[in-house]
Amino acid sequence: MSESVIQIEVESPLEIYGVGDKYLNIIKDLFPKLKIIARGDLIKLIGDAGEIEIFEKRFDLLLLQFDKFGKITEESVKSIMGEELAIEKPAGKSGDDILVYGRHGKLIRALTPNQKKMVEKSADNDLLFAIGPAGTGKTYTAVALAVRALKNKEVRKIILTRPAIEAGESLGFLPGDMKEKLDPYMQPLYDALRDMLPTQKFLSYLEDETIEIAPLAFMRGRTLSNAYAILDEAQNASEGQLKMFLTRMGKNSKFIVTGDVTQVDLPKNKKSGIIQASKILKNIKGVNFVYLDSRDVVRHKLVTQIINAYEKE
Repeated sequence: MSESVIQIEVESPLEIYGVGDKYLNIIKDLFPKLKIIARGDLIKLIGDAGEIEIFEKRFDLLLLQFDKFGKITEESVKSIMGEELAIEKPAGKSGDDILVYGRHGKLIRALTPNQKKMVEKSADNDLLFAIGPAGTGKTYTAVALAVRALKNKEVRKIILTRPAIEAGESLGFLPGDMKEKLDPYMQPLYDALRDMLPTQKFLSYLEDETIEIAPLAFMRGRTLSNAYAILDEAQNASEGQLKMFLTRMGKNSKFIVTGDVTQVDLPKNKKSGIIQASKILKNIKGVNFVYLDSRDVVRHKLVTQIINAYEKE
């Protein structure tokens, strides 16, 4: 007798179970040899290991169907959960390059050659630098990689940090409590996470600190183990600050550093740490640099033209 637990990553499990557990009861009828217990976003399976494996493969496809179309139907439940093992994935692009199944069926994948290079290099290197202009998807791709690692239980937490350079790291003159002071600087990170996680799951991760979003100054003195850590806007970290962040790396951790060296907001007497790092760390095994450019821009088409114009100037 074997047991397994599946966690459903959707806004509401009702969308999978159906009103009055309609879909869940169909699934139970299709797997009479398994004891299937649903509690909130968790499904516990008790029974033969081979039967559990079949269930899990088919249920993954059912979730893929929901991610793709934003809903499932009685027909799709019967078709997918009742198929033989040779069942194919729902029609469409291959799921192999999908990083995360986001909210409302959004499929999040690397879209450009250098974003794909970020995915490839992150698999083989524990420290990755992604350097390029605004709009090239550096942060979004990095966050997707972190969320994927968390969902796959490769790490226990995600740590996202930025230098709050505009407020000199103190943030004291801004109104409100600490969270209210920090939120304007961390908003791009919140936006990316909200795209990739159900709202309640995102909020619960923040509550129990599975996901931590904090300014760079708060990293001092810590050891970040079993974590996926991202330093965003790293061009605004001084040489000392970047060294401090990189030396926080603990066991079983992955670090991604993103930055745009054309938009440094540091005082003139301070040098950007990411520029120094690109020179002195490039030959260390386990460290890799990916450089994105205007060809990787995924915002409005004018952004590419703006970047090219500034580069010429």
